Amino acid sequence: MTFLRKKFEGSPEFARIAPFAIYAVLGFFQGLLGAESRYWFYILKTFLGAWMVWEARPFVEEMRWKISWEAVAAGVTVCAVWVGLDGLYPRLAKPAAGWDPQKQFGEGSAVAWSYILMRMFGSAVVVPPLEEVFYRSFLYRCIVNANFRATPLGQFHALSFVVTSAIFGLMHPDRWLAGIFCGLAFQWLVVRKKRLGDSMTAHAITNFLLGLWIIWKGAWNFW
Repeated sequence: MTFLRKKFEGSPEFARIAPFAIYAVLGFFQGLLGAESRYWFYILKTFLGAWMVWEARPFVEEMRWKISWEAVAAGVTVCAVWVGLDGLYPRLAKPAAGWDPQKQFGEGSAVAWSYILMRMFGSAVVVPPLEEVFYRSFLYRCIVNANFRATPLGQFHALSFVVTSAIFGLMHPDRWLAGIFCGLAFQWLVVRKKRLGDSMTAHAITNFLLGLWIIWKGAWNFW
């Protein structure tokens, strides 16, 4: 057993916090070391995130993909809201420079499309389990009870429901309102279905559809 797996096995908190935290910290460095660094750091954090999800999976029992009509509906709706509300409310932070590999590496180049596909994979496959486990499994339940595993996933707690969704939204300061709606929708799924897998699926659908929209419209500012 690897050192990381031992840490995950020995600490339920570490297994749910560390993968998200490491992924988020690496994201902070995107673009700080030159324009191309946003792409290299994204690849690094995507591969590292995927590895951490794989290593944590045996010890995070709720991290199991599930599909339902509610998950599909929520995923499509959140994507529509994310795009539809853009520019209709004040931003809390100046938007970062658009993530445009076509401009950076050449229109239609193999390198550009490699980065685009990596971004699609990262946002639709790696991000959902990382964020849903942290926000909807750990943080939501930790606000209810410090011994978070004593709180069932499906338990509704109004304060935690609002606070967790607000924190999730504020972590997207340039699109905070859409982010809060997203947090509310995904948390509602967890409470309704009494499991985490549906919110993971909804999150993946939202990010995948958003990626298709970005590529189709050239709306790189969403990335």
